[in-house]
Amino acid sequence: MNTAYSPAAQSLPSPASFRLLTEAERKASLQAALAHWKPDQDVWVYGYGSLIWRPEFDFTEKRIALLHGYHRALCLWSRVNRGTPDQPGLVFGLDVGGSCRGMAFRIPAASVPADMEALWRREMPSGAYIPKWINCRTDQGAISALAFTMNRNTDAYVRGLSNEHLLHIVRNAHGSYGPCVEYVLETADALKRSNIHDKRLQALVGQLARPAPSA
Repeated sequence: MNTAYSPAAQSLPSPASFRLLTEAERKASLQAALAHWKPDQDVWVYGYGSLIWRPEFDFTEKRIALLHGYHRALCLWSRVNRGTPDQPGLVFGLDVGGSCRGMAFRIPAASVPADMEALWRREMPSGAYIPKWINCRTDQGAISALAFTMNRNTDAYVRGLSNEHLLHIVRNAHGSYGPCVEYVLETADALKRSNIHDKRLQALVGQLARPAPSA
């Protein structure tokens, strides 16, 4: 292993600080997000990472959607899905600033209770995300969609990684859903298939295609 890129070389979150939400906390979060939802209303969910290529819920419509005020970034330590508390991976979050083009999915009203419960178990194992209703622009008109934005006030927020260290983490981390690198490449491929251009992600894919530095 090249020690210049090892986890010891730069600050990682402490394994001891990681905590999953309790069942009660997760349910309270879901109830708060749906506080103004009415049983006859469809719900739009905004995807910017793995939700684009693996939504895991039925939807009646999907649209390319642009939101302002947030951008897609590998800014979230993944200590379950794409990493572990001892060797965290990186996944995408919606970080403040700029704009993001992603995919909005329309969940029919009758499916909302069950689908949102399942979505919360997937996206909200911890307090790393803040669910928010955000206005999005689509070619078919403006919509309000539920998006999982980055909670900067937790140690799940990634700060100050060098590019070399980021590449090392993506190449080596592995969690319950599989390798971190698979997640990044699948997201990049899904965006490309949807004609969504993300220059920073494409640059990262190019770097990942090159051999890792040797020890």
